[in-house]
Amino acid sequence: MIRVLPSDAIPLEADAILRSVSSEMEALTGFGRELERRAGAGPSERLRAMGELPVGAAVITPGGDLAVPFIIHVVLQSADEPVTPGSVRAGLKNGLRRAEEWSLETLAMPALGSGAGNLDAEEAAALMVPLLWNHLRESESPREVLILVGTGYEADVFSRAVDLARGTPRVSDRRD
Repeated sequence: MIRVLPSDAIPLEADAILRSVSSEMEALTGFGRELERRAGAGPSERLRAMGELPVGAAVITPGGDLAVPFIIHVVLQSADEPVTPGSVRAGLKNGLRRAEEWSLETLAMPALGSGAGNLDAEEAAALMVPLLWNHLRESESPREVLILVGTGYEADVFSRAVDLARGTPRVSDRRD
């Protein structure tokens, strides 16, 4: 199951939250920086101790002071590589692999790769939702994904993408 929720739903009931970082382990968005602040120093210190990681990599750390037990950090850009649909796809696939390896039931995440100079909401939703839907159908875990959105516009875009993936387009999406 995929649900779309407002990003201020943190703290939330999930086994892990996925966030995007650079290859130098720096948060790429305001959401990621806020998550890092709320988690406390432990997860950040552990993450930075891993050193630089390639674009597309995904690593897991304890959740620190967050209500969620784990944070999955996906690398979407480096100094030489900007955020691209390919880096988002690779990072999300590897993040889902970490969730599956750890048998996590519920995974929360923001719209990956979105933000100033990166993917727009429609592009992020068109990339993320089918990948998530296929993973949920083919894998044991996670069983539920919570997509955390910051605006009503993003909520509408991702909800529409989820409905289309489910095969139940909204009335406003149907063409007669």
